[in-house]
Amino acid sequence: MDIDFIDNFLKQSQTDNLKTKGLYPESVYDLDVKVSFGMGAPTHVPWISTLGPGMSTSNGYYPVYLYYKKENILILAYGISETVEYEEPWTREIVESNQKIKDFLKKPFRYGESFVFETYEPEITEEEVKYFREGVEISKEEISKDLKKITDKYKDCLDIEVKDEDSDLSKGLFYMESQLEDFIIQNWNESEFGKKYDLIIEDGELQSQQYRTDIGPIDILAKDKVTDEYVVIELKRNQTSDQTIGQIARYMQWVEENLSKNVKGVIVCGKWDEKLDYARKRMGDVEVLLYELNFSLKEYKK
Repeated sequence: MDIDFIDNFLKQSQTDNLKTKGLYPESVYDLDVKVSFGMGAPTHVPWISTLGPGMSTSNGYYPVYLYYKKENILILAYGISETVEYEEPWTREIVESNQKIKDFLKKPFRYGESFVFETYEPEITEEEVKYFREGVEISKEEISKDLKKITDKYKDCLDIEVKDEDSDLSKGLFYMESQLEDFIIQNWNESEFGKKYDLIIEDGELQSQQYRTDIGPIDILAKDKVTDEYVVIELKRNQTSDQTIGQIARYMQWVEENLSKNVKGVIVCGKWDEKLDYARKRMGDVEVLLYELNFSLKEYKK
């Protein structure tokens, strides 16, 4: 396995260049590849995640390279999403036999709940990248074997979950509405949202998605480009219209009491709903948008 993309990732992490499109492979060992150096500004911990069917970096579990720039430590980890807690990730054997990042590093910037698989101390120059562990250089072949080993374990975990009739992957729920949130974020600038609203970003880290409050996470919290008012965006998933309206009303009230008096709401749903429409008209400061989904199939190879 050619791991030049890891070298390139580490070299780019030394710059202010946040672009990734067309610079990295779309897949590795038949897993989707996602790369991030931050949003708006460089993050303290850039990453490369490799995702199985139905998984996303904000909602799922997956092998991930995390480069802690301050400590100059590259960790290949059994990753766990921070944004949405995914039920029962990885196997008990993996969880019980591997150290959490927060126990390996002293006060890691983020991703402390993920589990350490392998660690490397990179020596990065413009010409090349060398990898060391406890002062001993690690060959590129060994790094490639590490990646193959963790992806094989990952695919075994996915097979177990797909066979479980009660799992999200088995039901197909993960492929649809739970993916919509990530799609909106990833395509923000090309969407109607991006024309009117700005995402909230601090120190290169996206804060808007699953915005944390003491009454639960807001799906997406943004700000109006013109009025600077907060915009609570909620996705109507597998719930009733009344539940959706109650949820967005609670979050809007929380924003009003804790952030700003100027707040409005947007509900994103898959089809027109008369009950939702009546509630929207009564609230006045909530609009409803419809989404359309297009699906494609690709082979998953073990």
